[in-house]
Amino acid sequence: MMLKGFRGKLLKINLTTKEISTEPLNEEIANKFLGGAGYACRYLYNVLDKGTDPLSPENVLMIMTGPLNGTFAPNTGRWVVCSKSPYTGIWGESNCGSWFGAEVKKSGYDGIIITGASQKPLYIEIKDDDVNLKDAEFLWGKGTIFTTKKLKELFGDEKSMVACIGPAGENLVKYANIISEERAAGRTGMGAILGSKKLKAIIAKGSNIKLEVADQEKFKEANKNARDGVKASFATQMLASLGTSGGLDMYNSTGELPIKYFTQPQWEGAFNISGATMAETILVGNRFCHSCVIGCGRRVEINEGKYKTDGVIEGPEYETIVSYGSLLLNDNLKSIAHINTKCFDYGIDTISSGGVIACLTHHYTLGSISSEDIDDLKPEWGNIEIIEKILEKIVFRDGIGDLLAEGSNALANRFDIPLEEIATVVGLEVTYHDLRANFGMAIAYGIGGAYRGPSHNACDPYYSLIGIPLEEIGMNIIDKYKDDGEMAEYCARDMDYRALYSSMIMCSFCNPLPSQNAALIEYATGLKFGIDEIKLYGERILTMKRLFNIKMGLTAVDDRLPKILLRAFKEGGSAGKTPNFDKLKNFFYQFKDWDPKTGKPSESKLKKLGLDKL
Repeated sequence: MMLKGFRGKLLKINLTTKEISTEPLNEEIANKFLGGAGYACRYLYNVLDKGTDPLSPENVLMIMTGPLNGTFAPNTGRWVVCSKSPYTGIWGESNCGSWFGAEVKKSGYDGIIITGASQKPLYIEIKDDDVNLKDAEFLWGKGTIFTTKKLKELFGDEKSMVACIGPAGENLVKYANIISEERAAGRTGMGAILGSKKLKAIIAKGSNIKLEVADQEKFKEANKNARDGVKASFATQMLASLGTSGGLDMYNSTGELPIKYFTQPQWEGAFNISGATMAETILVGNRFCHSCVIGCGRRVEINEGKYKTDGVIEGPEYETIVSYGSLLLNDNLKSIAHINTKCFDYGIDTISSGGVIACLTHHYTLGSISSEDIDDLKPEWGNIEIIEKILEKIVFRDGIGDLLAEGSNALANRFDIPLEEIATVVGLEVTYHDLRANFGMAIAYGIGGAYRGPSHNACDPYYSLIGIPLEEIGMNIIDKYKDDGEMAEYCARDMDYRALYSSMIMCSFCNPLPSQNAALIEYATGLKFGIDEIKLYGERILTMKRLFNIKMGLTAVDDRLPKILLRAFKEGGSAGKTPNFDKLKNFFYQFKDWDPKTGKPSESKLKKLGLDKL
């Protein structure tokens, strides 16, 4: 059937030949995977393999929207970037807010496929059907702030939207990101892929606002119900008032806040960098992405002192506040806001960059690395000047920064540090909800090979267990310290559901009832969609990502956790607690029907999901 909610075509650009074309949306793929990351994964599975060098012209990058993008369903203005990751060598996926995805969709495209590589820097200009490749030599070496401003000036429309890379992407830092309007497609190194292709930016402005849905009246009613439900929730109200770092004080008391590179249970400096402190000191407003009803984004201004800003800037999110705050024992919130802006301008992931710097500081402090090894630097907990200097070295691959640009595992390999003492899984730095305080996060991190690596968005029991209404899909609230079959099943359902979110594409902080999401999809696309389909599509999309990773060489051995994350603390909110990951992994595999030796889904499972031909 011809699906509604889509534009029906993808923009395709070959940077080697400079050919610009379109290809029809593959209806079979869209019927099974919707849009977004699910569509991209199924598409790229046929195109890429284990031997594909992620930074070669042979790698393909896809920017995708979802079927609800443009409908104003709540928090569905997001877009996703997918490819083979240059950082992990497996599935690369990074999802972003802002308004860029909406402009791509309004221009008439469900997504953009970028192939080949240019010899010289280029940018793509999209005005509906008028698509051009333009010289970007004058932008090469510039930060994302200047690039965005300059391209809008040349385009002649302030409402045009830009997605671009900074110096980190140009210098092929393995965890470089793509920046759009001070929001980031942050993880797995998608910015390095654009850098390898010499693609500096994409600017888009569309005029085709009207989007045909399957049943306009029923969709309108479903949309109202979903939006009203989200607006009324406690989680929404907390995120709106205090942002994503609103829970930081609580996490410090429960042991969920990572401190001093995951080695300290509590920290007296936590309050100084919390969402409440931000609200009381530097916060001036909220940021809303396209179709957002929450407004968790922070707008801040610093009026005096060393970190005085030139007007209002984007405030740091929770993950950045931990990465450049508690993880490094830095309690200066203004300095974190400053570093956040630098990371935006450089185009570098704050989670991985802060994690790498904390890793270096930790092992330098232990004596595993000497000052002579690292350009005579003396990393020190809480010393923001040294932290900022190391960040700059990474971005420009200067001295030891050339090694650090390859990531935490590269640092470990150079200095013979056991990977058990490095907070990564499949080569990617874990995110910042300590699993000793919520055992479900052991699955979110340790079985990161079901997705792009460890992620608090792909499986979020830290969030959903506070009472997000997901009982309709079998996620009843349970004790967060369970490491049994019940927790494994909870996380498996959670992971499936968030995989569906990556295809819709909906922000994971936006949680209408699953039945309300089903109604949005059905009345937008025309597909029959209920709770059964919510479960089926989510599991199919997640399994597709697992199959992609297996094709890239991932096995059950890669589903692991390093010991640094599992040592129980003697004090603090999680004192004496740590999950039995091997037990959780076994239960998870059993529930998913994956082979315990290979990590592969069974033939019967693949047949049930319609993936047996793969």
